[in-house]
Amino acid sequence: MAIVKHIKSRNANYSAAINYLLFEDDEKTGKKIVDESGRSILRKEFYMDGLSCDPMSFDKECELTNAHFHKNKKREDIKSHHYIISYDPADVTENGLTGERAQAISLELAKQMFPGYQALVVTHTDGHNESGNIHTHIVINSVRMTAVERQPYMDKPHEEAAGYKHRSTDKFMNAFKKTVMDRCQQEGLHQIDLLAPAERKITQKEYMSQKHGQQKLDEINQKIIEDGLKPTSTVFLTQKEYLRNAIDECAATSNSFDEFQSKLLEQFQISVIEHRGRYSYLHPDRQKRITERALGTRYGKEHLEQTFLRKDPLVILYVRSHLRLVVNLQTNVKAMQSPAYAHRVKLSNLQQMANTIIYVQEHGFDTQSDLKNTLLASKQELKEMQTQFAQHRSDLRILNDQIRYTGQYYANKEVYSQFSNAKYKGKYRKEHAKEIQKYEEARNWLRSFYQDGKMTSLKTLTLQKEKLQQQIGSCSDKERRNPCLKLHPSCNEQSNRYPHREDNGADNSRYRQS
Repeated sequence: MAIVKHIKSRNANYSAAINYLLFEDDEKTGKKIVDESGRSILRKEFYMDGLSCDPMSFDKECELTNAHFHKNKKREDIKSHHYIISYDPADVTENGLTGERAQAISLELAKQMFPGYQALVVTHTDGHNESGNIHTHIVINSVRMTAVERQPYMDKPHEEAAGYKHRSTDKFMNAFKKTVMDRCQQEGLHQIDLLAPAERKITQKEYMSQKHGQQKLDEINQKIIEDGLKPTSTVFLTQKEYLRNAIDECAATSNSFDEFQSKLLEQFQISVIEHRGRYSYLHPDRQKRITERALGTRYGKEHLEQTFLRKDPLVILYVRSHLRLVVNLQTNVKAMQSPAYAHRVKLSNLQQMANTIIYVQEHGFDTQSDLKNTLLASKQELKEMQTQFAQHRSDLRILNDQIRYTGQYYANKEVYSQFSNAKYKGKYRKEHAKEIQKYEEARNWLRSFYQDGKMTSLKTLTLQKEKLQQQIGSCSDKERRNPCLKLHPSCNEQSNRYPHREDNGADNSRYRQS
């Protein structure tokens, strides 16, 4: 999957961007790595292009543009925007993604989304902490150099005009993410829905805070160890991560919001309240609450209300209703402390019990056996859908290989034909080694795949892929709509709990280093 990140910079030194993108640096200190002679060391592999500028003079050209339009004079002005497209590491082995291919894809995306801006487009293949994932940096000057046609994602007056400053609005980011998703699907790369809210929302700011916090903690712990003592903590947690870990732990063992609320307060000194239909959490070291939106959907009311009851990992689908769990007065701390609250809870429990009886009667569950039979049937249907979904995913991987090698075959066929007719084949192969190698690789794969020698056209393969993707989407929709009920402890007569509810940027120069 490709993900998109955005960073804005107020640094007026545009040369810093070039230095970071071209030369190796220490990820902990952020400083450039130098050799024995004190010279900066070029990155082992990178691919670089410039839009509306020469990439090696990006800094000077940006300064001239700013001066021409009298922009970016103040210290607080945003001088540049830095976008990062990170591709799925699996694309390298499964879909043949290379640094050069990623650069070509990202360059087209940059031309589409940042017309008229001076930009550096640089692809690295080492990944963060040498993780190996291929990613592309797009650094643009915040001032548009030339006027362009107005685009659908533009929502500010005169945004298409020269001299206008770029603003990374929600509308723009959504359009950018949608464009990245569509392009990855066209290229047969792994991709997730970037427009859907994240389960664990970790912003760039939080990521950098954790990184710097861990670095400081390691330095402190090193001094403690040198003094012959043992550090009490080796992992630095941001306040949001502290909340996430605490919520995960308490939600896993809670059967109601009240129980969840009590455990968070008793075990982690975290206060949680429901306000306007959402949960908000107060970290013990803060005065202001952190809402579920800042943590991710996994920590929101809707997800947690299901988690309180979802103890069977096989059951992932539920009927949404108005029902709530009844409160166990024997374990509820607040009820023990307040007789008035306990009285209200008793009345609420009676109402919930009555609602539960009405609910099960309306849905035809006259006996516990009826509920169990529905559960078994839903589990079987779910198992069949999972098997079908897995088969579709396997078929899609094979189709992606067919499309990739078929395209690679035809793209280099003419070069190989000229090679076959060349008088000096050794010289020709040396001059066109990469194209010939790609052709032979694709040809050998296609020969082994098509035993009868009859290849399927790219057009047919594309149609097959679209159909298969529709089938996968249909399976996902069916899962979401499936009225699968969890067999709740209310089926047990000893339990008192019940079911719950609910191109002006010309490509002036190209540089390759590998």
